[in-house]
Amino acid sequence: MDSQKEALQRIITTLANKNDEIQNFIDTLNQTLKGVQENSSNILSELDEEFDSLYSILDEVKESMINTIKQEQGRKSQELQSQLSQCNNALENSEELLEFATRSLDIKEPEEFSKAARQIKDRVTMASAFRLSLKPKVSDNMTHLMVDFSQERQILQTLKFLPVPRAPEIDPGECLVADNTVTVAWKMPEEDNKIDHFILEYRKTNFDGLPRVKDERCWEIIDNIKGTEYTLSGLKFDSKYMNFRVRACNKAVAGEYSDPVTLETKALNFSLDNSSSHLNLRVEDTCVEWDPTGGKGQDSKIKGKENKGRSGTPSPKRTSVGSRPPAVRGSRDRFTGESYTVLGDTAIESGQHYWEVKAQKDCKSYSVGVAYKTLGKFDQLGKTNTSWCIHVNNWLQNTFAAKHNNKVKALDVTVPEKIGVFCDFDGGQLSFYDANSKQLLYSFKTKFTQPVLPGFMVWCGGLSLNTGMQVPSAVRTLQKSENGMTGSASSLNNITQ
Repeated sequence: MDSQKEALQRIITTLANKNDEIQNFIDTLNQTLKGVQENSSNILSELDEEFDSLYSILDEVKESMINTIKQEQGRKSQELQSQLSQCNNALENSEELLEFATRSLDIKEPEEFSKAARQIKDRVTMASAFRLSLKPKVSDNMTHLMVDFSQERQILQTLKFLPVPRAPEIDPGECLVADNTVTVAWKMPEEDNKIDHFILEYRKTNFDGLPRVKDERCWEIIDNIKGTEYTLSGLKFDSKYMNFRVRACNKAVAGEYSDPVTLETKALNFSLDNSSSHLNLRVEDTCVEWDPTGGKGQDSKIKGKENKGRSGTPSPKRTSVGSRPPAVRGSRDRFTGESYTVLGDTAIESGQHYWEVKAQKDCKSYSVGVAYKTLGKFDQLGKTNTSWCIHVNNWLQNTFAAKHNNKVKALDVTVPEKIGVFCDFDGGQLSFYDANSKQLLYSFKTKFTQPVLPGFMVWCGGLSLNTGMQVPSAVRTLQKSENGMTGSASSLNNITQ
């Protein structure tokens, strides 16, 4: 009995679910039917508007042609009326002269006859009848204003619904990814002179191949593209790939999307590691600022070894460092003493990478470079053999120098507004550039034996970073010439601080 009830209950549940499915399908059908009716009404309204517009154009053309015919009729009529009036006047004068000449034949007196004959001769000489052209100035032919609409009639008879454009084809071979810009090129599978514009859509992704439905970003849309290529510039390459698709549109409808294409847009992305930065630094993801109040309230004292040696970096009032807060992203100790340092949170273990750094205008001192993870918490960038940097000092006197292993090489170049950092881990090269002009500032040549982290030192000022950048094309082309330059880590070994 119980088993039968359970079986019946399952049947009831199945029937109820099926009824819900059917009801939902009925609702869908009703909604679709309503949509067909509404859309058909809209299309009929648009069709009426298009034909009304066509009728209006035809009426305008007809009115213009009628005016042209009437103007030609008026011109010819005026010419003929003028000529007719002249002929009537000439005929009237000629008839009067004829009557006078006929009467003169009856004159008997020779002298009077001779006088009348002279008058008749003079009047005949001056008579307008003998100066008239007896040919119409214009003809009655109006055939030059005849029309033949057979061709237009055939065109009108071919009116039909506007076809949906076919899907374009993106050509990966013509697409270009360089300098944080992406140029996408496409073509139509066949010529279509009805195409009005294209719509390009793109989105960032970390997955290679076809776009995935789950966990994907929304498509970004660029509308009203008139050509068959488009360049996206100023991008941050914070994802490994970008998906692209395009569709063609005529003035009435948009076609299907092209097959999506995935282009690689991989670049180094990192943030600043706040968990191990000096307490006098206020750190956000890509910004760091000097904060002289950062260590106040700490009770512990600086150990004696923190004061050993003198630093090339000016020392403001030192900050006591107490028990450090628990690490968020790193496991190393905080930098302390005069090492006003913060490292990036992403290690570089291979490949070529590039990022840019911009200092605040009033920044007194800062360094930009890379360091091994083993950089000590009291160590300053460039003061050990585990770090490489260029250093800018705007305090008391202005200096610009490359530093490594406690050796300094002065740089006889202007400090740029932004510094570009190029790290070729496998090639053992660390180069610094003017980020705007791509002028080479200095290159280190070495052999990296450990992963390196981007490193930054700031005193009295701040730095902002720009990551997610490709190695610029200009930098790539300069690599061979860089290899021939004398600036290297080995050259610093012969220069004392």
